[in-house]
Amino acid sequence: MSTRIAFFGGGNMAASLIAGLRQAGWAGADIVVVDRNADKLAALHARHDVVTASSIEAADLDVDVVMLAVKPQVMDEAIAALRAALGTRRPLAISIAAGIPLSVLNLWLGADIPCIRTMPNTPSQLGVGATGLYAPPSISHEARDLADRIMATAGINVWVNDETDIDTIIATSGSGPAYYFAFMEAMIDAATDMGLPRESAQELVLQTALGAARMACESGDDPATLRAKVTSKGGTTAEALAQFQQADLAGIVARAMQASADRAGVMAGELAERAAATQTQGDDR
Repeated sequence: MSTRIAFFGGGNMAASLIAGLRQAGWAGADIVVVDRNADKLAALHARHDVVTASSIEAADLDVDVVMLAVKPQVMDEAIAALRAALGTRRPLAISIAAGIPLSVLNLWLGADIPCIRTMPNTPSQLGVGATGLYAPPSISHEARDLADRIMATAGINVWVNDETDIDTIIATSGSGPAYYFAFMEAMIDAATDMGLPRESAQELVLQTALGAARMACESGDDPATLRAKVTSKGGTTAEALAQFQQADLAGIVARAMQASADRAGVMAGELAERAAATQTQGDDR
């Protein structure tokens, strides 16, 4: 029996997962995409032959999994409409929305719908993403395995045992691509200032980043070993790395990642407080 999946939101992350699911063998007829944007729906249908709907009310929700992929600021409205449309059905919910803790998702969904929280990153759009996942103890092994199979179509998965670790995932792989982009940008600017044409500088930097990442992934050596192998004592690389050390590169990275994780925690806490207050106001009425 096939597993049917409904995506609520047809943005870039949803599109990347849909592409991965189709490549992994999921039938287009078993994937439903709900989005208000007609152009997105048309593109997804043309590319992947999936079922589309412009509203939750118009969608076929006889599904096993619902992927919560709308923007965080409209998630509560989307879930309210979803609950009404589901009736007595209780599919597994998988959230790929950043910053919404399970306490809030459970408040909106209700305790009777199992929910798993995930944090994919933008390289998932190319099938080389890194996703952090958290499932509470109440989630069955079968549901975990299903979530793992779905998210693995976009890259690698790392499960965490505590939801607060999702904040560290955000600081590591969620925000991580931007750190590398910033470093590439700085290298391109420096090479250009030193006299290289910008186009040449960019080509060299991007290919170097790609090659270094592949070596780190495929060589069997850890990054520290690889760094040591290309650093001759008294050579050019050693001189450059000495400048990084003098500027406390490791400390800068640690502080930046901690700031990212702290901000994620604050945002989640603020959202939880607002959701609880809204729920209390609704109960009072």
